[in-house]
Amino acid sequence: MLIKNAKILVGKSFIEADIRFDKTIEAVGKLEGKADLDARGCYVAPGFVDIHTHGAMGEDFSDGKPEGLQPMADYYAAHGVTSFLATTMTLKEEVLTPAMHAIRDFVRAGGAKCAGIHLEGPFLSFAKRGAQAAENLHLPDAALFDRLNEASGGQVRLVTVACEEEGAMDFIGYVSQKAAVSLGHTSCTYDQAMEAFARGASHATHLFNGMEGLHHRKPGIIAAALDAGASVELICDGLHIHPAVIRLVHRLYGDKLNLISDSLRCAGMPDGQYELGGQPIEVKNHKATLLGTDTLAGSSISLLDAVRNVVSFGLPLADALYAASAAPAQAVGLTDVGVIRTGAAADLVMLDQDLNLKAVYVDGEKQ
Repeated sequence: MLIKNAKILVGKSFIEADIRFDKTIEAVGKLEGKADLDARGCYVAPGFVDIHTHGAMGEDFSDGKPEGLQPMADYYAAHGVTSFLATTMTLKEEVLTPAMHAIRDFVRAGGAKCAGIHLEGPFLSFAKRGAQAAENLHLPDAALFDRLNEASGGQVRLVTVACEEEGAMDFIGYVSQKAAVSLGHTSCTYDQAMEAFARGASHATHLFNGMEGLHHRKPGIIAAALDAGASVELICDGLHIHPAVIRLVHRLYGDKLNLISDSLRCAGMPDGQYELGGQPIEVKNHKATLLGTDTLAGSSISLLDAVRNVVSFGLPLADALYAASAAPAQAVGLTDVGVIRTGAAADLVMLDQDLNLKAVYVDGEKQ
């Protein structure tokens, strides 16, 4: 495939160039040959990498339903995501284990690629559990992590943990040798967070949500992540984080900013009542909350929505696309996706000037 005359995102800069690819990217530059597609006026960027998504189209990774994964993979690809981490909730081991098996055994038939698993819990704090079910919380437990990781075929790439919980620091030291460790749903102090980052944590789950805020005498995890050089996620649906704070985080964290969807099974679905980790949620005007409360429960957006949102909030397009592709890939150790370079997977999105999605390629195949 040869696409000519595109504005191609290489790193965090656009270049006017052509791109040739099969399953992998073969060349980028001014290339000879007849174009299969003239992309004049369009952007070509790495396919998006969503490292925090629970589900879509009425399906949830925690359900443990093998037949539910393909509709989600198709939904992601239809919204520019070419790789994702299947993200599970705080649930009992007997519920999480079949979910690990379903993800392990998934064989995609088109759509986005499952690049691993994000365990968002059960190792979280009661005080900052948010929409996670309290009765399913579990103290950080390396043996439990190992059992779940084994059940997944070794696919766990990211684990969220509250570092102030009993045993958390030793847990972080152990697990960080096997997967990326993120701090989240936590009441930790600045000093506790800094110790956790020194022990091997490298990421912060949905910054500002599920943690103490930034205070000038109690800087907490938000300042600790900056000082430690950790990567950070933001839910950019316009509900979880004010646009001014998104701009602030972008200026502070730069290349460490990761856009996520934190999407639930309600993504791509109409308003109504749904289920999340055994709890009822309600979606009104695309806002998901625990039923009968004001507690936000993830989002109903896609990662493409997040990119469009942050651009409308004032972030440069190149930075927004980088934060949805290269940055999250790097955060979880994915080396051949999220980038446009020779030899990398031909996972690409093409967008027009209005950020309408024109084409998606996964391993060189148009979706």
